Amino acid sequence: MITDPLFYLAAIPAVLLYGIAKGGFGGNIAILSVPLMSLVMPPQEAAAILLPILCTMDLVALRTFRGRWSLPNLKIIIPAALVGTLLAWLSFRWMSDAHIRLMVGIIAVVFTLNIWLRKGEPPVRGVSTWRGGFWGAVAGFTSFGIHAGGPPINIYLLPQKLDKTVLMGTIAVFFAVVNLAKVPAYIQLGQFDTSKLLTALVLLPLAPIGIRMGFWLLQRSNQELIYRLCYLFLFFTGCKLLWDGVRMLWF
Repeated sequence: MITDPLFYLAAIPAVLLYGIAKGGFGGNIAILSVPLMSLVMPPQEAAAILLPILCTMDLVALRTFRGRWSLPNLKIIIPAALVGTLLAWLSFRWMSDAHIRLMVGIIAVVFTLNIWLRKGEPPVRGVSTWRGGFWGAVAGFTSFGIHAGGPPINIYLLPQKLDKTVLMGTIAVFFAVVNLAKVPAYIQLGQFDTSKLLTALVLLPLAPIGIRMGFWLLQRSNQELIYRLCYLFLFFTGCKLLWDGVRMLWF
């Protein structure tokens, strides 16, 4: 088990951030968790410690949002995400975290700037097989290595202007399936060991606390604010990932 106090100074807020996001408040802040833990350890190890915690959070989130999700969207994005997860698994040995961060960062920043700079209200989009399939696959792929699936799936879901609870419930179901699918792949790749699993167990009690905090904030915020926060967090996390990718590749 990891005993370094510096690790827990980074890991405790990282887990709480993920819990708050799972609870429905500003979902894209979750993408900061792995970079935060990466300040004190390699990102692959941080992702491995977080995965069992995320699977537990998913169970709590499913109970919190039970029945409040968009089934037509889930029928499209879940199979696509599983394909993306499989591709990421097969290419893991050759996949660079820097390139994934750069790709997700560019997508997130360009998307939010397009929304903000567009004259008038952006058009409301409906369920789409091709768009859902594409962004679902991208989310599955980028979620595998650094749990960075939030921006791609939000790019697909946010323009639909779903009810805030249905939006968060759909995201909860989506990532519950994706994270569960990553477990056998992480085992096969040797990502788990006793130290990581024991460390995850120590951090586990923070999971329901973070989720309840997020759900409490969600219920006390209006829908327009939730969407504005989602776009804001999407932009800033995109900038963070973009900078991380550039720094890792060229500095």
